[in-house]
Order: sequence, then C-alpha cells, then structure tokens
Amino acid sequence: MRNRFGTARPIAAVALAALFFFPVYVVVMGMLKPPSEIQSSPLGLPTPPTGANLGAVLGRKDGLYWSALLNSVQITVLSVLALTLLSAMLAHYLVRSTARWTRPALLMLLAGLMIPPAVILQPVTQVLGAAGLMNSVVGVVCANVAYYLPFGVFVFSGFIGTVPVEMEEAASIDGASRFRLFWQVVFPTLRPAAASVMIFLGVWVWNDFLTPLIVLGPESGTTVTVGVYRSVGEYSTNFGTLYAFSFLASLPVLLFFVALQKQFVAGLTAGAVK
Repeated sequence: MRNRFGTARPIAAVALAALFFFPVYVVVMGMLKPPSEIQSSPLGLPTPPTGANLGAVLGRKDGLYWSALLNSVQITVLSVLALTLLSAMLAHYLVRSTARWTRPALLMLLAGLMIPPAVILQPVTQVLGAAGLMNSVVGVVCANVAYYLPFGVFVFSGFIGTVPVEMEEAASIDGASRFRLFWQVVFPTLRPAAASVMIFLGVWVWNDFLTPLIVLGPESGTTVTVGVYRSVGEYSTNFGTLYAFSFLASLPVLLFFVALQKQFVAGLTAGAVK
C-alpha cells in the first residue's frame, strides 16, 4: 500500500504542475509567434520564434505598457505597505486589549472577508467621490486598504497570539512607550507573518482588475491588468501582442513570488512552529 501511494504522489505532483503550467506555456508560445501561426497552430512551438510581439508592446507610441506598469507599481507598493502597517497595529491592539468590545470588533472585521469586492464597489465609489479621491491613485489605494485590511488583521492576530506577552510586559516595566514597544519589541517578531501578508496582498492587488478599472478610470491612466483589457480591439485583436502584454503584466509578480517563496512558506508555518 505504501509503495502504491509513494508512486502515485510524484505522478499527481507532475500532473498538477503541468496543469498549472499549461496557461503559461500557451502565453509564452503565443507571444513568440506571428498572428497567423497562432491561429493555425495555437499549441505548437514557434518556427522560428519572433520577438516582434514584445517589441510592439514595449514600443507602442501611446506608452500603454510603461504607464500601466508605473501605476501598478505605485498602487501595489503603497497599498501593501499601508495594509501591512495598519493591520499589524490593529491586530496587536485587538488581541492584547482586555475590553469587551474588541472580540466582537475582530469578528466583524473577519466577516468582511466573506464579502466580494464587486458587492461593495458602488458604495466605495460614492465615498471616494464625496472625498474627492475618484480617478486617482490615492483613491485606488484607499479602496484596497479598506477591503483587504480584514485579511491582514486575520493573519497578524493569529500570529500575535503565539508571541509571549511577558516580552511586552518587561518592555513596559523598563519604561518603553506603547509606540516604542510595538515597533521595537512586537513588530520584529511579526516578520514571518508580515512576509506572508505582503506576498498574498501584493499578488491580489497587482492582479486586481475591477477596482482600478472603475476607481482609476481612463482619465488617470491604467494598470497592467486593465491594460490587457484595453489592448483588445473592438472588432479585431492581435493575439500576438495580447499574449506579449499578458506575459509582461504577469512577469513582475511571478519574479516577486519566486524571490520571496522561502519567506512565504516560513510565514505560513511560523505560528505553528512557535
């Protein structure tokens, strides 16, 4: 029985890896083919490979990709930094506080994870419009912080519960203020959880399509995901440049995940190890 399972596991792992790699293969092969070859042989190897599609995307006169990349980097970096800091501070307060209302407040925050973004998009745009933040990068960042904050609080609150409270009590006895206690004693112990939060939220914010499409709007630029949508023509589409744009849009987040995959795994298991 063990031998059967031992043989089945590698086969299942290879099959799952092939399943997840298949869309990447289709995009890369389509990017390296002229449009006529994509239609005749969508899954075949390019004969010969061409870099014309990449050049067409990177050299567009309107600079769609470069402006979209700049907006995506700004939105992702600002959103992830704000979410990491705010969710860590809020989770610490809710976990360590002895007030009766903190647990219902934590449960209410976690209930926000069950609400799809599209359901609350209209009231979010109304609030941002009243604050004068529509059609701006700051408005998209505020919308991201409001929606993804419960996830950050959920991860940090679970990890903070494993940190000995005696560390904070000792720092308080030594005269540390609450601000200094959090940043110099508590937050350094949250680095594994912070790595997981940054990777998860970084991927989610980067891949978000609906919020930048509605909140940022065409007047204030676009993001890479919205740029893929806008590179599709109304009556005809160059699939070679579409595949190239899709590849360039996903490349930064793939590199980011590969570079931080060790911290990602450590962050997921750090609470259990402690």
